[in-house]
Amino acid sequence: MLLPIHPANPDPRKIAQVVECLRQGGIVVYPTDTVYSMGCDMYNSKALERLALIKQIKLEKANFSLVCHDLSNLTEYSKQLSNPVYKLIRSLLPGPYTFILEASKAIPKIFSDRKKTVGIRVPDNAIARAIVEALGNPIVSTSVHDDDTILDYTTDAELIHEKWSNRVDMVIDGGTGGLEPSTVISCVNDEIEIIRIGKGSVEML
Repeated sequence: MLLPIHPANPDPRKIAQVVECLRQGGIVVYPTDTVYSMGCDMYNSKALERLALIKQIKLEKANFSLVCHDLSNLTEYSKQLSNPVYKLIRSLLPGPYTFILEASKAIPKIFSDRKKTVGIRVPDNAIARAIVEALGNPIVSTSVHDDDTILDYTTDAELIHEKWSNRVDMVIDGGTGGLEPSTVISCVNDEIEIIRIGKGSVEML
C-alpha cells in the first residue's frame, strides 16, 4: 500500500499503522534525510531474510544499517565509545551520516557481520524517527536503489510504489526524496575514516 504521511507533522495514527506492519514482519519503504530507504524490525528474523532476498544478497554479508530514534541507542547497540568519537557523533546526528561502530552483544547474531561492526543512522527526518520511536527499537535499513544507469535513486514515492509494491508491504509517501546517500564514517578502534562521501559534509574531519 501507498501511505502518504506529512513530512513535518506525522499523523500518529498513520505511524501506528507503519509500526503494526513492521511488527507483523513487513518491509516498509520510508523517507530519510537523504534517499528513500526500505527497512524492517531488527528483531524479526524472517523480515531480515526477506530484506536480504529483495536486495539479492546473503544476510550475513549484507551491509544494512540500524536507523535509531536518537543517540540513546548508541550505548545499547555499540561498544563503549571514547569521548572524542562520541562528541563527533553527537555533533553530526541527527543528520545525513552513517557511523560504522563496533557492535555490542545486543545486536542480533543474524544481523551482525564477521567484523562485528554495525552502521548506525539517526536521520534528520520526522517520519523515520517517529516510526522508530513508536516501534521501540531500531529499524534495519538499506537504500532503495534504482535500476536506471543514470539515476541511482528514485525520489518519487509513487514511482517507488509502482516498482516495489509486489515485494514490499508498504511505501510511505513523505515528499520528494534526495539523490545523495548518507556519508559513511568508520569509527572502529577510535580511528576516524571516511568510507563514502555523500550528502553530509566532511569538512570538520
